[in-house]
Amino acid sequence: MRVQQGVSFILILQLISLLFFLCPYGSQCIPHNDVKGFIFEKINNNTMAPEISPSVEPQPFLPLLAPSPSIPISNSSLPKLSGLCTLNFSAAESFVSTTATDCWASFAPYLANVVCCPQFDATMVILMGQYSKYSGMLNLNTTNAQHCLSDFEKILETQGANRNLKTICSIHPANLTEASCPVVDANKFESIVDSSKILTACGKVDPVKECCQQVCQNTILDAAKKIAMDGMVSMPENSTRIDDCKSIVFRWLASKLDPSSANSVLRALSNCKVNKVCPLVFPDMVNVTKECGYTISNKKACCKAMESYVSHLQEQSFITNLQALNCAASLGMKLQKANVSQNIYDLCHINLKDFSLQESGCLLPSLPLDVNYDKTSGIGFICDLNDNIEAPWPSASFVPAGSCNETSKLPARPTAKPSQATAGFQVKELIVPLLLSSSLVLTALI
Repeated sequence: MRVQQGVSFILILQLISLLFFLCPYGSQCIPHNDVKGFIFEKINNNTMAPEISPSVEPQPFLPLLAPSPSIPISNSSLPKLSGLCTLNFSAAESFVSTTATDCWASFAPYLANVVCCPQFDATMVILMGQYSKYSGMLNLNTTNAQHCLSDFEKILETQGANRNLKTICSIHPANLTEASCPVVDANKFESIVDSSKILTACGKVDPVKECCQQVCQNTILDAAKKIAMDGMVSMPENSTRIDDCKSIVFRWLASKLDPSSANSVLRALSNCKVNKVCPLVFPDMVNVTKECGYTISNKKACCKAMESYVSHLQEQSFITNLQALNCAASLGMKLQKANVSQNIYDLCHINLKDFSLQESGCLLPSLPLDVNYDKTSGIGFICDLNDNIEAPWPSASFVPAGSCNETSKLPARPTAKPSQATAGFQVKELIVPLLLSSSLVLTALI
């Protein structure tokens, strides 16, 4: 299956008939357009957080989203919250919905590294920032953190998100506490750090320039070191305490920015880190080294082994174009260490897109990306760099590709035309398990 340049990679899953099965006559199903507002109205009535409004009205990246049409919401499926969480989920309502779509049920594991988990983390930071506005605190205690994380997961699941996000994104209640950071009071925080310096460096972040110049990142690190040193004489350079304090700095920053600006900054900073590494797990390459090692005697056998190996990588996740460069280099270096000296990428026509999920080889853009929801076409996202661009065989002077690595030159990427951005291709490999799970639901109902 081939995907055209720059097209929107859309999963078409309307399952209209399933709506009628799950909303039988006599049940009180909520109209599709009213679902989101109905959910948050119920949440507001079942939370301890006071009614507050951000100083600036949030500007969501996406229109107000309802859950996927394949997951109709009825009164019986509204989230049953603990009533013990002090976070005001409505304060970041649009980003809760964005997170649910970015972490949509069956896509979440495949978009976890690039889209889902970065947005999940950003939304939690925004919620904590909004909480500090009326509490004066930049942390939750352990018990409250457990209730809030559980409630957040339930809200996301009700809107169509994957139910295992804690596992997929490695999120724990401790992520909402202070962990080992000694400063959690907002006033004390501001008495220690240079607040104006943080706001100047991080109030607005260019997602490309920041990865190069690291102005905001360095300012965050400096502030984290200062509060981490509170009550201490010295501390190891790579202490986990500094990382814990960076979370506190992010929450404080989110409290000073409107939610939309905070989300942009947090996603941009996350993206700098995401593009520096290859997220793929490389399985044992014994068959490749056997057929391609030393002097290649049988080109056909070598390429067959290599193609089989790459097919296993394609089952893991979608990656960005810069991650693909890192993955190609990482695998090439591993092969070279295993005595595969010839450029088998060139020999076997291995392309950058071959490192991404499925035969289509959709590579995601290197800039922050969100999944889109459309009533007509369903869930979709934009692919980038779908050309057959040969994967570069690494040299001894290889430097990991990143958003600011000037030595890693990507070929000119095609730009999607407006007409192309609405076109889509079905993801057959993902549709099948989704349809299967839907049929199991119907069987259970019957």
